[in-house]
Amino acid sequence: MSPSISVALCTYNGSAFLEEQLLSILDQTLRPTEIVVSDDGSTDGSADLALGIFGAWQTRNPGAEVSLRVLRNATPLGVTANFEQALSACTGELIALSDQDDVWHADRLDRIVSVFGRRPSLYLLHTDARLVDAQGYPLGTTLLDTLGVSAEDRNAVHGGRAIDALLRRNIVTGATAVVRRGLVERARPFPASWVHDEWLAMVAAASGAMDLLDEPLVDYRQHEGNQIGASSLDLGGRLGRLTASRGARNARLLARAVALEERARTFEPAPSTETLGKIDAKLAHERMRSGLPAARVRRVRPVLRALRAGDYTRFGLGLQDVLRDLVQPV
Repeated sequence: MSPSISVALCTYNGSAFLEEQLLSILDQTLRPTEIVVSDDGSTDGSADLALGIFGAWQTRNPGAEVSLRVLRNATPLGVTANFEQALSACTGELIALSDQDDVWHADRLDRIVSVFGRRPSLYLLHTDARLVDAQGYPLGTTLLDTLGVSAEDRNAVHGGRAIDALLRRNIVTGATAVVRRGLVERARPFPASWVHDEWLAMVAAASGAMDLLDEPLVDYRQHEGNQIGASSLDLGGRLGRLTASRGARNARLLARAVALEERARTFEPAPSTETLGKIDAKLAHERMRSGLPAARVRRVRPVLRALRAGDYTRFGLGLQDVLRDLVQPV
């Protein structure tokens, strides 16, 4: 018997693409039992549109055992808090996260749920996605390739060492993820310094198990209205990062490391001593980076010390972050 499956679908002025996405969820070969739409103060009628799309679909599919609830935020909560609200309202054993503007491949839930069925200890499973443009035409690449997710990262996740990959950087995109409801309960409240999908992945990796199904099961739409899209790591993007101010980014990374260190010892089941040690070391590294002096010449010694210790490889993007810390303006 299949587990109950909820979908946490967050909307914000998403009427342009909402119908295609919602129908791709409703027409899965393995249908969800519940869809929770959390609308973050849309002014384009997204919430009412979702109800209308669902009503028309029900008329075409009498007897289908799918429910839809809409939560309406009079004041926008923001992406992370809105997803936390949607996830918390879901009652299914498994919860699929959904953006408002993508399209699910028809067998997405079937493929993912079968993996959860074989692996009862698994708390989060994410997949690759095919990048498409605003009209839905493939862009010729996938999400993980665009984000520069390496073979080393993929092997770490497959080998039960996802924490090693995630302490370097996030590689999980919520629109491709399905989680157990127990993970949401364990992860709440979501820290303000973290994005929802990054936090769920980190909690799963630190206190349980997560994995990657290395297949594109979602068409991940790139358009001007994306709240969070795929960040290209091409040469132009990397050079741009070297000239950007370092203050806000390093403060954000430090705040995230502090929140993780404070919460990690409260996770159930408890992370291993080895994992807690890695989290402590990550915090020490981000404190060092955040405290680097404004004068570039005075940064050289502490940066080289951390490079020799391997911290830039264990907790970041290696030489790319070394260059950032040496040359970025304050």
